[in-house]
Amino acid sequence: MKEFVFVKRKNINYVLDEKGHLKKYKPWLGDVFSFLYDSIMEKSIFPKKFNADIEKHFDILKREGKNIHHANILEVATGSGNAVNFLNKVNNYTGIDISPGLLRRAHSRFHESGFETIELYVAPAEDLPFPDHRFDFAFCHLSLNFFDDIELFIKELKRVLKAGATFFCSVPVPERKPAKTTIHGTLYTENELKTIFKNSGFRFESKSHENGALFYFTASRLK
Repeated sequence: MKEFVFVKRKNINYVLDEKGHLKKYKPWLGDVFSFLYDSIMEKSIFPKKFNADIEKHFDILKREGKNIHHANILEVATGSGNAVNFLNKVNNYTGIDISPGLLRRAHSRFHESGFETIELYVAPAEDLPFPDHRFDFAFCHLSLNFFDDIELFIKELKRVLKAGATFFCSVPVPERKPAKTTIHGTLYTENELKTIFKNSGFRFESKSHENGALFYFTASRLK
């Protein structure tokens, strides 16, 4: 069982290292520019990088999650709190991100949207600061390609999910990427993702949704 020590500041939980110092990470934009996150996603990343429709994206997520109620949910890479666009507020929400600035924006958004149970942590995907078998459902959208070690992340994901729990993910894949477009991070094909998750003890299911470069899938923890 992994153990962590936290300190809470302005509604955000920070993990402490063995010397009692805050663990710090390097965000994609940097906290100074966190206020630009939503605008960049809507006006640049979705139309120019993904060749995708952001409203269609949220509609897909809403349809996929419509039957999830009163569950302990983990979001990996919370960002600015866009989950309020598709997640039912009766769920118990826990989110992680390496950007404190984005998490502060996310907390305000969740609070204003009526979520009663919100826990946010500054932490990386490869070192989830939670006990074993805690969550009923997890999701990660548009961030899997940025993780430093996808296999370590999946190992951690399996550890914190209950048996039978489902992970829902959307991520750009190279076979759907528009020509002459650069998408940062490590892009895995659908077959590569399927192999990695199956080899890690998950049941993998591709979703039929079409939205530019984005691929949607679920992976359920077998045992």
